[in-house]
Amino acid sequence: MNDEDNAKEYRWETGYEKTWESIKENEHKGIDISVAEIIHKAKRKRQIEKSGGARLGMMRHLYIILDISEGIKSPDLKPTRLICTVKLLKEFIEEFFYQNPISQLGIIVTKNKRAEKISELSGNVKKHIKEITGLLNSTSLIGEPSLQNSLELALSSLKNFPSHASREVLLIMSSLTTCDPGDINDTIKNLKTEGIRCSVIGLAAEIHICKQLALLTGGEHGVILDDKHYKEQLNAHVDPPPAAMRLDAALVKMGFPHQTLSSGTDTSISVCMCHADGTDESSKLTNVGYLCPQCLSKHCELPVECKSCGLTLVSAPHLARSYHYLFPVKHFQEVKFDGNTPFCYGCQKKFDDTDKKVYICEKCTRTFCLDCEIFIHESLHTCPGCASNAEFYT
Repeated sequence: MNDEDNAKEYRWETGYEKTWESIKENEHKGIDISVAEIIHKAKRKRQIEKSGGARLGMMRHLYIILDISEGIKSPDLKPTRLICTVKLLKEFIEEFFYQNPISQLGIIVTKNKRAEKISELSGNVKKHIKEITGLLNSTSLIGEPSLQNSLELALSSLKNFPSHASREVLLIMSSLTTCDPGDINDTIKNLKTEGIRCSVIGLAAEIHICKQLALLTGGEHGVILDDKHYKEQLNAHVDPPPAAMRLDAALVKMGFPHQTLSSGTDTSISVCMCHADGTDESSKLTNVGYLCPQCLSKHCELPVECKSCGLTLVSAPHLARSYHYLFPVKHFQEVKFDGNTPFCYGCQKKFDDTDKKVYICEKCTRTFCLDCEIFIHESLHTCPGCASNAEFYT
């Protein structure tokens, strides 16, 4: 009950707000400055919520559970929920691996009271997108989903991974009901005990058990309004959640394989370990690939977990792209613009009367505008002022 009491209030439960009073005319009967200030506050709030300066995890193991039961055929998202979901998920998967290159993702679908794993946990972007696209040809979108079966299937795989990596479940729920073989509360308790974070995106309406699932496991719960809001809800899960500070530092063994190139003198032609089972169309003899430095088995792409010895194989750029999550750029100090610094250090924009606030890096004391501050924290992940000063990198 305490968790429910501390939960965020609904919009209709909050007090009455006169939002129009924040817009005021100036002496020239214009409202440009008021609108600019509202936009400024909205950008700042979004930036603070997205990048809280907390230490984030580098390695993630995420299962997407997709409800493709009868409710996925509803046309409230144009042309249907299924087509819209497949389109947005393909974009999400590509962005997920761009921002989290050494992480793994898997896909579970549920329909007709059953759950099926259509894609194992891996870093193979093409395979995940292929499986997601194949759902468009499915003709058996029937019955009810089974939330418990889906969560148990994800739990059986995620509990085998070490606790230093972030283990997550993202549930996309299109139905308003679930048909489970047992007490789903026991499954939720097991997920909480294992430290698996579960988040839910509802396509129809809020479901009590889904909200409890997210609340008890430390995840996020949301219900979409339209396709644009749907995309925002998905993009909120691209960045990793804050890492648990109680965990001790762990040593993760990784390998940096070298690439074998095709040449006329190279006779080491073989099938890569990724397609050694022969079930894939691309299983053929090649002399191009990446050799594991530990067992010398060949793989066609990175990052991947070696099929032979289990070593995580990555490239240096992959590791570097994930490194900033461990040491995020601290929030800049927001100060009132006094005219002492006429230009933004990042974009060289000249400050004027509309710039009532500027942002100063506490480390290098350089001044930035709001747009540059957002770009630094969300995309660049490095302060240009600190990077250009050799004192901070000696």
